[in-house]
Amino acid sequence: MRLIQNMCTIAEYPAPGSAAAADCCLGAAGRRLVKIAVVGASGVGKTALVVRFLTKRFIGDYERNAGNLYTRQVQIEGETLAIQVQDTPGIQVQENSLSCTEQLNRCIRWADAVVIVFSITDYKSYELISQLHQHVQQLHLGSRLPVVVVANKADLLHIKQVDPQLGLQLANVLGCSFYEVSVSENYNDVYNAFHVLCKEVSHKQQPSNTPEKRRTSLIPRPKSPNMQDLKRRFKQALSAKVRTVTSV
Repeated sequence: MRLIQNMCTIAEYPAPGSAAAADCCLGAAGRRLVKIAVVGASGVGKTALVVRFLTKRFIGDYERNAGNLYTRQVQIEGETLAIQVQDTPGIQVQENSLSCTEQLNRCIRWADAVVIVFSITDYKSYELISQLHQHVQQLHLGSRLPVVVVANKADLLHIKQVDPQLGLQLANVLGCSFYEVSVSENYNDVYNAFHVLCKEVSHKQQPSNTPEKRRTSLIPRPKSPNMQDLKRRFKQALSAKVRTVTSV
């Protein structure tokens, strides 16, 4: 539940499978890794969301997002997992299409799950969600990536441009979980959004365990050697008795 370290930026992030990529892990024996990318438009509070999750603290002002990668540990169903959270620069829209850099695409490909953030005070950030969700899934063809949609700044109702209910409806259409949060006022909602992703990825990482256990449980237990020996002796005794009767 604590922040382990501030690791690297997207620009410095190594290619998957490289030796440098191996250094961007905790490396604890037997500890599984869950990688989460946080994406969305500029100014929706992505960095504040990440820092709130990592440290439980809210900081109002941040320098321009450089795309920091952070690590922490979290308990999921009794298991301690290493969680890497990649903060990302704001996504822009150009001529009705997303403007995503290759660095951002590499970050999304790297992730096991994605948090898409919009602000209820910025309708344009809400309009990005469908395109961004489609883009995320296109970068993970062949496997549906777990995604959570987060509506941030729920405390700023006096300048609201998006009814959070619209976010919930859209998330349902996209097949995503949805959380309405106020990063500045409520840590629990922020934690729950990340926790549900970690749990989903954790289950996804071990899909073959449960069927294997079920198949194993259906295999009949071997008969007791003692019982088999008793049956053998009984048959021998019965055969001997039959032979004796016949001879008489």
